Amino acid sequence: MSAAHYIALFLALFSPVLHAAESWPMFRGGPALLGIGPAQLPEKPKLLWSFKTAGPVKSSAAIETKQAFIGSHDGNVYALDLITGKKKWAYKTGGPVESSPLVLNGKVFVGSSDAFLYALDAATGNLVWKYETGDKILGSPNWVKSGDATWILIGSYDFKLHCVDAATGKAVWTYESSNYINGSPAVAEGKTAFGGCDALLHVISLKDGKQIKEVEAGAYIAGSIALDKDRAYFGHYENEFQCIDLVEGKKIWTFRDRAFPYFSSPAVVSDRVVFGGRDKQLHCVKRDDGTPIWSFATRGKVDSSPVICGNKVIVGSDDGRIYMVSLDKGKELWSYEIGQAVASSPAVADNKIVIGSDDGSVYCFGAKGK
Repeated sequence: MSAAHYIALFLALFSPVLHAAESWPMFRGGPALLGIGPAQLPEKPKLLWSFKTAGPVKSSAAIETKQAFIGSHDGNVYALDLITGKKKWAYKTGGPVESSPLVLNGKVFVGSSDAFLYALDAATGNLVWKYETGDKILGSPNWVKSGDATWILIGSYDFKLHCVDAATGKAVWTYESSNYINGSPAVAEGKTAFGGCDALLHVISLKDGKQIKEVEAGAYIAGSIALDKDRAYFGHYENEFQCIDLVEGKKIWTFRDRAFPYFSSPAVVSDRVVFGGRDKQLHCVKRDDGTPIWSFATRGKVDSSPVICGNKVIVGSDDGRIYMVSLDKGKELWSYEIGQAVASSPAVADNKIVIGSDDGSVYCFGAKGK
């Protein structure tokens, strides 16, 4: 094989991996909402910078083109330089921004409590279009390709899942549930799945917005679903974490510990599932049957959604700390005390961790340059 062929083979094998490590374009890292990040993180991250907003930061960051995009309860969506933490631009919406941005094809898509889904130019922050729903948007957008078109999916407190054309901001279809949609819709294999305050897991065809299945969860679902291989993983308000077979519409297993709800969205890898609870713990269970592997105790509820990076798990807690624990044993490897609740979820890219806090700041951790 020639040198050129070796180079081509190397790029084919490793370019997607290298690119994936440089970006975290949406909530939970990708459309299936699996919460898996690049493995290259420093053993003891250092605070590289912080950026102060004028309200709590419950939104989670998206990272693309060496920039971090994040919302704040001050009503702004911010673009921050990933290296310095300096503000590139800010766009003011009409309400608090708890939704996490999606960065796609040069645009930033994000919801606001003012009931609008916004499309902003990623380079300038200028408004491209906005789409009005009937109530506040707290969850994050997802996306799907349909032929030459790209569609954006967003849930709203108007009980509806909206599918919107990414180029024009025009509605493609809407699906109506019977209560608030709080989390983000997960996307995989031609389907989207989400839970809501109607205590149902909704499985919808992406093609036309028609219902494929509806599964009783037993209580309202405040977090987002993770989807993998026709299985959905999520926790609910009545203290259970569940795995559902989407083909059969049946529960595969249920994990139940103490009488505290689950608002955190799970991270899912080949053999285990990790999620936070309002019992002040981070839980790790076997993916195939839900058997407990370990739990890690914090000093506050864990609504932050964990991210798995190799053998490390990153998560925030209402005790005011961000933690790194080992995936194999749940042992604390590192923590940093911010001082106020951390309900924001980590975004991990370029060997850095970006996370928000109720103290109104965005924090970036990584390896200190020489």
